[in-house]
This record gives sequence, C-alpha cells and structure tokens, in this order.
Amino acid sequence: MSGEVFECEIQARFRDINLGGHVDNVEAIRVLDEARILFFRFADLGDGAPGLLAALPSGVAELAGSQRIDYHAEMRFVPFAPFQLRLWISHLGRSSFTVSTELRVAADHPPAVVAQTTLVCWDHAAAASWPMDEAVRTRLSRFLGPPVPLR
Repeated sequence: MSGEVFECEIQARFRDINLGGHVDNVEAIRVLDEARILFFRFADLGDGAPGLLAALPSGVAELAGSQRIDYHAEMRFVPFAPFQLRLWISHLGRSSFTVSTELRVAADHPPAVVAQTTLVCWDHAAAASWPMDEAVRTRLSRFLGPPVPLR
C-alpha cells in the first residue's frame, strides 16, 4: 500500500441479522456506507480539518456512481465485537474517485467483504459534475493506493 489507510470500527446491530442468523447483505452495505461517512466527514486526519472531504466547497457533494461488492465470509452478530474496516482511495479521475474498502469480522481475520465504490463530485447549483480542484485532489492523494482485489 503506497498511501495512508483510514481504519475504523462499526458495531453491527442486533436488528441487522436476517433469518439465517447472519448479518444481512443489505446491512453489510450500510456498514460500508457508515465507515465511508466517518472517513469523509468526521475522521481526524491530523491536519485540523475534519474528514477527508473537508476541502469540498459548499454546494458540492459526493454521489455514489457505482458500487461493486464481493462477500467472502459469513458475518455474524457478536455483541461488543465491532467490524474492522479499512478504507483508501484507489482511483482519482477528473470529477470522480474510487474508494476501496475491506471489512473484517476481527482484526486477525481475512476480509469478509471487499468493495469498490466510485463517487462523483456533484455541484448542486450547476446540476453537473464538479472537476476536483487541487485542494480536494491533494487530500484524496494522501490515501491513494491500489484497488482492492475483486473476483
């Protein structure tokens, strides 16, 4: 991995369990989304600005353009044992970027879920994609690494 990696923990909820007794695939996507929100909006990256997307101008938001997910292992609800997530940027385009994510059920386990999510910077006032400026590109580049392997 060449760039930095953001790591966080997300606790599964009892309501996330389906009839098979494991965390439902839709709820797994919620966990990925929650980790992404922490990374983009709230993570302390050590530079005084909260979140990776702190440099986005007002009126510009990130919209999901595509998401690819591979499930590798069952995820069961375990009280007080949160999922371990690792996120990094694996592609930078003109107005879009891709986040690679690994979700583990425990730190010493291989990923149970891997995902790539492409997000588009969207200017609501212009109703069009927003070409990333140097400030945003610099923050994203700090976490640039190879894409997560998908099947």
